[in-house]
Amino acid sequence: MKHRYTLPYTYLLAVCCMLVSACSKNGPMSLFKKLSPHDAYAQRLKDAGLDRTAMGGAWLQSSNASINRALSINIPYKETGYFAAEKTQATALRFDAQRGQKLHIAVLKRPQVAFDIYIDLLQELSATERKLIASVDTTGTGIEYEVKQTGRYILRLQPELLRGGEYTLTITAGPSLNFPVSSTGKPNIGSFWGDGRDEGARRHEGVDIFASKHTPALAAADGIVTNVTENKLGGLVVFLHPNDADYTLYYAHLDKQLVQNGQAVHTGDTVGLVGNTGNARTTPPHLHFGIYANGGAINPLPFVNREIKAPKPISAPLQLLNATARTTGRSKLYAEASEKAVVRENLPVSTALTVEAATDGWYKAALPNGTQGYISSRDVALAGNLRKLTLKSAQPLWDAPDTTNAARKTILSAGDQVNIKAAFKNYFLVIDDNDNTGWIPASR
Repeated sequence: MKHRYTLPYTYLLAVCCMLVSACSKNGPMSLFKKLSPHDAYAQRLKDAGLDRTAMGGAWLQSSNASINRALSINIPYKETGYFAAEKTQATALRFDAQRGQKLHIAVLKRPQVAFDIYIDLLQELSATERKLIASVDTTGTGIEYEVKQTGRYILRLQPELLRGGEYTLTITAGPSLNFPVSSTGKPNIGSFWGDGRDEGARRHEGVDIFASKHTPALAAADGIVTNVTENKLGGLVVFLHPNDADYTLYYAHLDKQLVQNGQAVHTGDTVGLVGNTGNARTTPPHLHFGIYANGGAINPLPFVNREIKAPKPISAPLQLLNATARTTGRSKLYAEASEKAVVRENLPVSTALTVEAATDGWYKAALPNGTQGYISSRDVALAGNLRKLTLKSAQPLWDAPDTTNAARKTILSAGDQVNIKAAFKNYFLVIDDNDNTGWIPASR
């Protein structure tokens, strides 16, 4: 069935090509300095009148729709997916991040030219309110973002209109500050935020980094030393305010202080030597490292945690990307890529689905009614011919399993034979002898 557009398809394609050319030549934000690359491209579509076409309007609509149905993931995360040029696709993922982490978001794509993907990172402020905090396209180097507030975040990927290809997305999280103790002392964190102190009378407001006595305590960022003093709990202490930050670093239990009030320091400079002064005289030498913001102490671990986890490699076969597939047995579609996650759908054998991406041993898939989720790749196969069916009466071949809203692709005659490829609800996905693929009610 031919698609009907407000403007001719060839004109739509030509205008899109001009938009791509302009973007490549002038850069994604040359004309719209205050807009993100994604929003600047959307504005160019509107200026060209493409928002009044079926495909252009669908592209704009899918931008918001993808965010509203974002799937939940845990970082680190990696997926390989495919955007089809003939579809108006966007994908969005929701995840938690902690203040002090630095997110590293990279997208590799094939082909590398004439296939741009817009990447937007949003903070979820409420169920209906989001704030754009970072945005690039794949002509850049990805996104690095220091998390300013613990909470939920959404990442959206959307390709240009009428451009398709494969992408691999990787999201990892590391520290936003350098580690505050020299590696020469073989440091290790032995006590964490919230641990009990004074027989439970108070909670630990920092992390304790144990190391050999006199190991250098290092500036974790460029900044200004704001106070070099001594107190009862921390002993010899140093306060350091990083440049452009809304918090102060606290170094305690030092054996020696090697900086002065008002001194400018650079990352890696020695501010003191690890010791056990103050109330740590009976403990092994260590640095109590804390961070204080306007609201008081905050957990410093995400700021300095050196354990950067890599995402699991993708083991699900990539041959099914963008393919119409089916379940090989009774299966479950999960809200997340885990068998412990909420089950979105219990799927009978031979249920039709489209594989959108692969992560670990899972497929990110969509059912014919638009429901998305994750399914084990072991439960999925290509939708091949299952059996032949001879039609008893003439009937339409629909483009979706919904005779109320679907469009008719052709009319199948009584006595025609079709091959059943998969099923969904009360419909069969079939192909006839003329290679027409579509849906018919299972009861006929």
